Amino acid sequence: MKRLAVALSSFFAFAFIVPDIVKSTEFSRSDFHVASTDGVKIFVRELKSNEPSRGQVAVILIHGVRVPGIASFDLGVPNGSLAEAIASHGHPVYIMDARGYGQSTRPAALEQPPEKNSPAARGYEVVRDIEAVVREAKSRNHVEQVALFGWATGAMWSGFYASLHPEDISHLILLNGLYGGSSHHPMLGHGSSFEDPEHSGAFNWKSVGAYTWSDGQSVLAPWDRSIPDKDKSTWRDPKVAEAYREAALASDPAAGTHRPPALRAPTGAMEDSFYQAIGRQLYDASSITARVLIVRAENDFWSRPEDVQTLAQHLTHAHTVKVLEIPNATHYVHLDRPEHGRDTLVSAVQEFLEPTQP
Repeated sequence: MKRLAVALSSFFAFAFIVPDIVKSTEFSRSDFHVASTDGVKIFVRELKSNEPSRGQVAVILIHGVRVPGIASFDLGVPNGSLAEAIASHGHPVYIMDARGYGQSTRPAALEQPPEKNSPAARGYEVVRDIEAVVREAKSRNHVEQVALFGWATGAMWSGFYASLHPEDISHLILLNGLYGGSSHHPMLGHGSSFEDPEHSGAFNWKSVGAYTWSDGQSVLAPWDRSIPDKDKSTWRDPKVAEAYREAALASDPAAGTHRPPALRAPTGAMEDSFYQAIGRQLYDASSITARVLIVRAENDFWSRPEDVQTLAQHLTHAHTVKVLEIPNATHYVHLDRPEHGRDTLVSAVQEFLEPTQP
């Protein structure tokens, strides 16, 4: 496959595209489960535009740590559904919950005190979940390849899968993902609470346990800190923030057992992220053959510029590689107001998925 040069793109490269997001388009939704190779039931939502289309790419959206798929990508408020924004161009969209999240099977460890078990839902397990959804999306659309869109930890999982199953993936979109581009990270790596104080470079899994609890305030706290404005409503719609908080809590049937209500999140993603934060790559990007779009928000607290640079360099067999940094945007760019990066992201994704792309 022909290797094309890395294309460095910026805000202005996509500014001419006006995302005709979904005001006049109707959508159909279907929720179902698929089984992974090890018998785990994985929740999937299929979302399609009711307007006729052809030759479009089936896209699987993969959430990050803590908050599962529907809350991340399909909120029922204006500008709260990235899934609708993508489907509005005719692409069938599939939103999945990894094991331990949302409506997918929860490992037995999540029903026990967290300190009783090691981190649940490691990356090598989640790729089995992605495989099941890829298989179903290919079957439903009678295609040989699909696209993956991963946000944060979802980007790590997506890249991992694409490196193991390159024949399945035509397009790979990685938003604010770690890759192991540096040994320094301000919140996850060496010297953080996640490092074993007795073993430098080792994740402190005995302290962290199998999962964590997050209440509504802690779900919104990282987003609050990301916004460079005291008045958060200038940057994000309060209706989107409230819908995100409510959907996150509603995703866990055990949320009501806590006061205040809280959701469980497996910590396997945190262990994998810790190792990437100290400079270890979870997967080998040279195996990926898809068209790749790496997107990073300028003010992201999770990914680092070095992750983008190193990943782009390692994508030696990718069909194409494009890099987009969205100026002054946050980790939650797809849920922020359109003028604060959401429109730029949506436009970039829409253009990237166009069948006319080389």
